[in-house]
Amino acid sequence: MVASFVGRRRELAALDQTLAGVRAELTSGRPGRCLILRGRRRIGKSALVEEFLRRSGVPYVFYTATIGTGTEQLTDFSDAVRDSNLPDSEVFADAVPGNWAAALRQLAGVLPTGEPTVVVIDELPYLMDEAGKFESTLQRAWDRDLSRKPVLLILIGSDLSIMKALTSYGRPFHQRGMDMPIGPLSPADVATMTGLDAADALDATLLTGGLPIICSRWRHHEDLWSFLARELGNPVSPLLVSAQLSLAAEFPDQAQARAVLGAIGAGKRTFTNIARAAGGISHSTLTRATDLLIGKGIVAGDLPLSLRPSRERRYRITDSYLRFWFTFLGPHLAEIDRMRSDLTVDRIRSGWTTWRGRAIEPLLREAIARILPAEGIPAAPAVGSYWTRGNEIEIDIVGADRAPIAMELLFLGSIKWLERSAFDSHDLAALQHHRARITDKPVPLIAVTRSGSTTRHLDAVFQPADILRAWLS
Repeated sequence: MVASFVGRRRELAALDQTLAGVRAELTSGRPGRCLILRGRRRIGKSALVEEFLRRSGVPYVFYTATIGTGTEQLTDFSDAVRDSNLPDSEVFADAVPGNWAAALRQLAGVLPTGEPTVVVIDELPYLMDEAGKFESTLQRAWDRDLSRKPVLLILIGSDLSIMKALTSYGRPFHQRGMDMPIGPLSPADVATMTGLDAADALDATLLTGGLPIICSRWRHHEDLWSFLARELGNPVSPLLVSAQLSLAAEFPDQAQARAVLGAIGAGKRTFTNIARAAGGISHSTLTRATDLLIGKGIVAGDLPLSLRPSRERRYRITDSYLRFWFTFLGPHLAEIDRMRSDLTVDRIRSGWTTWRGRAIEPLLREAIARILPAEGIPAAPAVGSYWTRGNEIEIDIVGADRAPIAMELLFLGSIKWLERSAFDSHDLAALQHHRARITDKPVPLIAVTRSGSTTRHLDAVFQPADILRAWLS
């Protein structure tokens, strides 16, 4: 039995709309459309496109590139077209084209003119080279042949830096395709898959990172600790191996980048502490590594959002699953291998509240940006946080007119994400004190809390159900 497909409503709607545009332009000179899907590995890009193809019912070819020689890749491409349901696809059974220019020209020749089709090239970065030869070949094939047919060309890739570069100014394929970033499943989708209430679904989102392959393992209404006990007892569980597979694919020969990622995953956030934890690497080496990690979308380097400039940058892993893996799983794989996952679960249980308190902050800030305007609080073009070097002042949520140096602060907020502790007057007093340190204006104050609030002197309070609704619209 095939598992039901959950979520991705906006992405499926975007794909449907683009295909509809191809269908509407059947009689025009260039009805073809191109979408460029980029997203982290194991985020569900290929599954999304497979579901779109299943629903659309149009003829298509789905080719997944692999690492190999040009001849091997052309053979695989020819096999994919030959085995597809494209009209006249048997043309590719006669002989393998000698190069990509011939292969794409031959593909255009078998695409019909009276109905739309879809051509998918997955793992596109495996075909690209430093000289840009494949990009140039693709550009010429698109301009001369493919775009003249009613085809939706979907290019998929997991290397974010390469996929972003594909359509950048000065590159051959510039302005030929529409960029469509694919993120993890939303908390609302995770709630649907797991059957959990809002607060527990947000916990599940942090743990899984919204990766469909991990979320699909979560039994309906199962609590966090039952899920962990079962999955960590399975040596091939996606919860254990997804991070290893992603790291091996994205950093096959970049030991320094992996060391830096490990340091950030272990909780080091400042440049100096990361360098020390990564083995005392030099400033230039760390700069190159962080630039690489930021370019791949794995790490973010945040600056305080305030009225004054700051150089106090802090680094974090953007994927909460990777962050969880580096904190609780990666350092203890030997323990799990010797069938003592019970020790791992106990360690997670003892450190969960502290880890979650920090890990959930970016998710909650994103939710606030989505929710507003609400409860009398205005929408903010920028939502971030503020801190000083020694953490004398830390403000969890800052809404402003722009980032990182604001002209106007729109609201300030505090996060208190504990099961049995509501936001109270002491928390409010601390937030008011910090507000007075950075502005003399009566900027509205908000709280984001898992267990409600016992003070009435806030301008707005947001709880788990409010946060989850941010992804329901």
